[in-house]
Amino acid sequence: MLWGQRLDVSTWLTSFPRNTTSFYTFEILYNKVALYLNSGRLKYSYWEFKPSKNRNITFVELGSKGLELFDDKHKKMAQIIASWKVQPVRFLALGNRTGNLGIYFYSPTTRKFEASFQALNTTCDLPLACKPYGICTFSNSCSCIRLLTKKNHEVSDCNQGVPSRFCGGGTTQVEMLELNDVVTVLKDAPKRINVTKTTCANLCLNDCKCVAALHSYGDYGDPSSEQCSLFWLVAGIKQVEKGSGLSYMVKVPKGTSYHHNNPSVKKWVLVVVGVVDGLIIILVLGGLVYYLVHKRRNNLQGTNTDT
Repeated sequence: MLWGQRLDVSTWLTSFPRNTTSFYTFEILYNKVALYLNSGRLKYSYWEFKPSKNRNITFVELGSKGLELFDDKHKKMAQIIASWKVQPVRFLALGNRTGNLGIYFYSPTTRKFEASFQALNTTCDLPLACKPYGICTFSNSCSCIRLLTKKNHEVSDCNQGVPSRFCGGGTTQVEMLELNDVVTVLKDAPKRINVTKTTCANLCLNDCKCVAALHSYGDYGDPSSEQCSLFWLVAGIKQVEKGSGLSYMVKVPKGTSYHHNNPSVKKWVLVVVGVVDGLIIILVLGGLVYYLVHKRRNNLQGTNTDT
C-alpha cells in the first residue's frame, strides 16, 4: 500500500503464500483494522487496532506520518503513527513470511527501506513463529510438544504422532494434554462463558474438528467469569508468566503424551518449554566457571613466577 493510497471498508491486503496453504490478510472492517491468519477455511485474527468510542471506519489512507482512519464524513478519527518522523512514510506492507504489518520509510544513511512501525514487536507474537504444536519460549526459540509413537520412541518433529484430522475415517481414541503457562496468540475462536476447565476439555473432546482449547479463570478466580475458547488449528503457541490463570490444552491420540500416566502434567511441560532456555543458562554458567578457573590458574602461575 503506497503513500496516498486509500482502502475502503471491507477490503484487504493479502500476502503471497510460499509453499504453504496458509496466508495472511490485513483487513479493513467497520469497527477495526486487523491481521488474520488464513489456513484453508479457517481464519483467526492475531492483531487489531480499534478507534476509540466504537466509531465506524469508512476508509483508511496512508499518509506521510502513518495510517489514517476516516469516518463516513471523511473526517480523520484515528491514526497509527510511524515512530520515525524525519523521513516521510513511503509504503505499508504485509510480510509474506512473518505476517507482520509494517510501515516503511527510506533511509538515506543505509540506502534501504526501514520499518518505522511494526504491529508485532516480538517473535513469539507472530502466528507462525514455530511449527504447529511448537511452543515459542521466552528466549524466542521453539520447543516441541513431545509425543510418543506406538514403539514408545520420542518424536522430534512438533506435529509428528498427531493425526491431521480427527473426524471420520477411524476410531482413534483421544485425550486432552494440558500445557500450563502457555497461550495462543490466535483470537476470534468460538467462546463459552461460565465453563470449568474440565467442561472446556470435554467440549473439545466431543467436537472432532476441535484440536485445542484455551481456558481462563477470569478475574480473581471468579467461577462465573471462566471462559473457554475452542480452536480448530494448533498454532501461535507461546510461553507466558506463571499465574496467568490460563490453561491451554491440545488434543492428542490417547497414550501418546509423554508421562501421560503421571497426573502432574505441569512438571513435564515446564521441562519441555524450558529446555532451550535451560541449555542457554548451562552454557553461560559453564563459560563463567571456565573463565574463573582459567583466571585462578594464571594468578597462581604468576605468583609462583614471582617467588
